[in-house]
Formats: sequence, structure tokens, C-alpha cells
Amino acid sequence: MNVDICNESGVEVDTDALLDLVRHVLDEMRIHPQAELSVLLVDTATMEKLHVQWMDEPGPTDVLAFPMDELRPGRRDNPEADPGLLGDVVLCPEVAANQARIAGHSTEDELQLLCTHGILHLLGYDHADPVEEKEMFDEQRRLLAAWHSRRRQG
Repeated sequence: MNVDICNESGVEVDTDALLDLVRHVLDEMRIHPQAELSVLLVDTATMEKLHVQWMDEPGPTDVLAFPMDELRPGRRDNPEADPGLLGDVVLCPEVAANQARIAGHSTEDELQLLCTHGILHLLGYDHADPVEEKEMFDEQRRLLAAWHSRRRQG
């Protein structure tokens, strides 16, 4: 997997763990091994600008996903499939830290959840209606549980 993680947030983040998580999620979702994905961590001011520009909503948000729809990646079980460019996941560690405090877990756990959530959006998942929401959040939980289990064992 060609994964680029860039931390421009000014907040220290375990980017090695995020990279491992991204590779795990893409592998579990059977995405072509040469697919490309970018993860960008930004400060609240940058996230607010992106949120207003792309979602027309005020204030910063926790995660945004920008899929490259015209270049859908192939699955690794299809040898003729193009690797594809998934797109970009943008995370805001400061917003994640606030949400983590409310949820009662670490900022790293929140960033991992948000990163997984963003990747699922890039892969076409959504949560606009209750059925979609259940499917997406079940998949998100499954992926994170498998990743945490693998890391504890290895």
C-alpha cells in the first residue's frame, strides 16, 4: 500500500500506529496492495476552513474524507484491477482530543476510530440512514477490534 501520512497539526501523534492501522484496514477490505491513500492531520483553523469550504458547515470537524471517485481502486483478488487512488482522509487531533475526553478514551484511540471511519467513507460507506449507519459502524468496530487484537498478539 502506498500510504502517505503528514502531520501538520502541531500535535504529537503516533503516525506509525496510524500507518499500521491504515494498512490493516485496506488489507481487511481487500483493497489492491498498490492502492494509494493520504492521511493529513491538521490544526483546528485548517479543519474549520476545509469544513466550511467543502461541507458548508461552520466550525472545525473531526474527520473529512475526499474520495477520488473516478479512480475506484480494484480489489486484490482481481488481477486485472487497477490499483487506484483512494483519496484523502483529513483528521484534526485537537477536535479528536475533545471527543476522546467525552468518550472516556485516549486521543490516539479516537484518531484511530476517525481514521478508520474516513477510510470507510473513501470506500463508499455512509451513514445517512439507519441501515447504512449500522453497516458502516459495525464494519468500523470489526476493523478496529481486529487491529487491536493483532497488535496485542504481536
